[in-house]
Amino acid sequence: MSAAAKARVQALSEQLVKPREDPGQFEGIPRIPTIAGDSSGQRVKGKVVIVTGCNSPLGIGRASAHLYARNGARAVFICDYKTDHLETHKRELKSLYPEVEVHAQQIDAGEETDVERIVNEALTKYGRLDVFFANAGISHLPSRIFEASADDFMKTMRTNALGVFLATKHGARGMLQTSKEKPYPGGSIIGTASVAGLRSNAGATDYSASKAAVISIMQTACYQLTGTGIRCNAVCPGI
Repeated sequence: MSAAAKARVQALSEQLVKPREDPGQFEGIPRIPTIAGDSSGQRVKGKVVIVTGCNSPLGIGRASAHLYARNGARAVFICDYKTDHLETHKRELKSLYPEVEVHAQQIDAGEETDVERIVNEALTKYGRLDVFFANAGISHLPSRIFEASADDFMKTMRTNALGVFLATKHGARGMLQTSKEKPYPGGSIIGTASVAGLRSNAGATDYSASKAAVISIMQTACYQLTGTGIRCNAVCPGI
């Protein structure tokens, strides 16, 4: 294990037993605490990144956008259907990482024209797309299967599963495009799944089904994109 990795493990261990310092606020929104330093150098230096589901001040999307910026991204597109916090997040990112170009965009993750538009914008501005983190997702209060409505089921599937499919479809197309700045195809597509997609009783029926679909989409896309230099992975947050 490298010295940097050991330092991260130590910092994470200390976080479990020591109270965490208050990182303060930015324009009324809690800042993101840094528990441990980076494990290596700037891993996405010069790369162009799209992250969906970034509006929530306490969400995975916002925190991930900060990590991409901190790790050297040239540009980060922070996207969400809701936009009440997006511009604040953009200002915060610019204040911390002035060298990173940050774009706040409203998109519907389940609307193909929106997803295609944001990919095309990245390609037009920068001639490349390197990372698409399909993190947008919704959930409802847990309910028994005979209490759930078909409409709610399909709404959840549209955002959580269709959204990841569209990100993969158009993100992969963008990552295959080469330019002077990016002479070889390649990139990384990540879909936010959940432990609810792996085991029973970790979420409502619609949510669990949608997250299982994310895992399957990533596995299938990974197989179909073999040899292109594009990696596809699902992450499964859970308690």
